[in-house]
Amino acid sequence: MTEQQRRPLPHDFHPPVPSFTVVSEDLVEGGPLKSEQVYAEGNRSPHLRWEGAPEGTRSYAVTCFDPDAPTGSGFWHWSVFNIPATVRELPAGAGSGDMAGLPAGAVHVRNDYGTRDFGGAAPPPGDGSHRYVFTVYAVDSEELGPDADASPAVVGFQLRFKTLGRAQLIGEYEAPDAA
Repeated sequence: MTEQQRRPLPHDFHPPVPSFTVVSEDLVEGGPLKSEQVYAEGNRSPHLRWEGAPEGTRSYAVTCFDPDAPTGSGFWHWSVFNIPATVRELPAGAGSGDMAGLPAGAVHVRNDYGTRDFGGAAPPPGDGSHRYVFTVYAVDSEELGPDADASPAVVGFQLRFKTLGRAQLIGEYEAPDAA
């Protein structure tokens, strides 16, 4: 996908909020995703650690979104919320499989694959490089509001009004052309 074709990020439409820091043992800002984060290869959520969230943070939400998906509306790969404010890190694989790395009370909603977990990168072959935006939201309440049957769009709607701060890390992946 060319730079001109790249779509806005999901929070470009939200009110500005302070940023804080998110880092990963598995992702480098602007770098390629590891095979573990690719749907057909590992389908494993990356390690994420954050710090510097604004005062008043009562919980966190984490999402992964591909704004470059050829859908007209992007593609949600991961959406989890109600992560307690005492949690500052999710281990690799927390959003995958049995969710053993997620804290009690965290809620997963269905991704655009239709499953309640992390769904790895899977752009169409030959479609160019896609961005995978991992965002940690600092939330002003312990519970965001929706339940596990909500869509990522409903989660995003609630985050628009309840976010105190935001941190993001973007990885990229390009599926080889199926020649």
